[in-house]
Amino acid sequence: MKIQFNTDKAISGNERDQQYFSSLIAEGLKIYEPHITRIEVHLSDKNGKKEELNDLRCLLETRIEGRQPLAVSCQADTVELAVSGAIDKLTASLETILGRMQNQEKTTL
Repeated sequence: MKIQFNTDKAISGNERDQQYFSSLIAEGLKIYEPHITRIEVHLSDKNGKKEELNDLRCLLETRIEGRQPLAVSCQADTVELAVSGAIDKLTASLETILGRMQNQEKTTL
């Protein structure tokens, strides 16, 4: 599973942060790893240098084998909370989608 990072000008995209968030994402999605080919992480600050509640956004765009890309996002006060929230949303979506795929496989057999 390849994890690719994209950040806007207001968010530091240093290597240490990328490694930290990559490990969070990989750990949170490890049971779905066989089905995921790539995850694109988009971190942005909707207000730039101005401070506001829930102005940091994490968008996770996930490529699943044989399916259209799946995107989820979460806005929070910190990048860590935004990434964690997006991982939780992605986990719930993957559980639903992959569960449906397994059910379809069972009914076609």
